[in-house]
Amino acid sequence: MSIVKINVLTVPAEQREVLEKRFASRAGAVENSDGFEWFELLRPVEGTDQYLVYTRWRDEAAFQSWMEGTMKASHGAGQGGEGGERPKPAASGSTLWSFEVVQQAAPKE
Repeated sequence: MSIVKINVLTVPAEQREVLEKRFASRAGAVENSDGFEWFELLRPVEGTDQYLVYTRWRDEAAFQSWMEGTMKASHGAGQGGEGGERPKPAASGSTLWSFEVVQQAAPKE
């Protein structure tokens, strides 16, 4: 079965809009990756300053391939900013959670 990677991003209130705009501007960057199955950016509603970036992959190898290819290139030096400098990160911290999907259900049609 699939694997899930959840990147937990600590985002100060004043950086929320910046983070969301950056994700919106990269729309489509992950969707064409081999083995990619699902993406969601989850905004906290109350009680936390942590966003969750949920991605689902066919297997660990597909995720690692994306990490070493497309993701690395999109986060590489010289992206955005004036004079080729990278913009300051919107998140002040990050943790990656990994899970295997052991059960799943889809809505009935």
